[in-house]
Amino acid sequence: MSVTCLIRERRTFVLPNKEPIVIEINIKKLMIDNIVITCGLVILFIAIQYICFKDFHFSFWPILGGTILFVILYVVFIILHEAFHLIGFMLFGKVPLKSLQYGINLELGVAYATTTKPLYNHAMKRALLLPFWTTGVLPTIAGFYFNNTILILVGAFLMAGAVGDFAMYKELRKYPNNALVQDDPKLPKLYVYIEDDRLPRQDTYEN
Repeated sequence: MSVTCLIRERRTFVLPNKEPIVIEINIKKLMIDNIVITCGLVILFIAIQYICFKDFHFSFWPILGGTILFVILYVVFIILHEAFHLIGFMLFGKVPLKSLQYGINLELGVAYATTTKPLYNHAMKRALLLPFWTTGVLPTIAGFYFNNTILILVGAFLMAGAVGDFAMYKELRKYPNNALVQDDPKLPKLYVYIEDDRLPRQDTYEN
């Protein structure tokens, strides 16, 4: 039987060359879910802010300036969102820096961050959700702490933007932690390889 070999910590892991389980998300459904969740979070967070602080003031120039600042921060945090996926791949999956890839899929209109190395399932799940906490939850908490509506809105948009990551995470929970997961370099797909008699999981790749 033909095999694919992965070199890890001076050991050779041998995997059967068989068809993987494919996890693929529906982009159109994802976009609808994103819009619904974004609207829900924005309404909820603004309501909470109003109840807690009760100091909203509306005028044209502050709104215009705030809108421009929001757009700038939103773009920056989208970039950071993907960057934290890469950090997660290295932090939890111990993949080498040279295996990381970052770019924009113009056809789908989305940014992507991936690695050419497969990760164990437990590491991939952590890497998927890391940006949710760092670019979604943290800005929201900071926004409430400083009573900053722009940060609250950016956090709401980025939390909703992680809906695809949660969809992948939900599917990965069906498989064992020591399954190997390969990210598709361009498409929103994951390939899951399960082998019952493989050695216990370890997380360090050779450079």
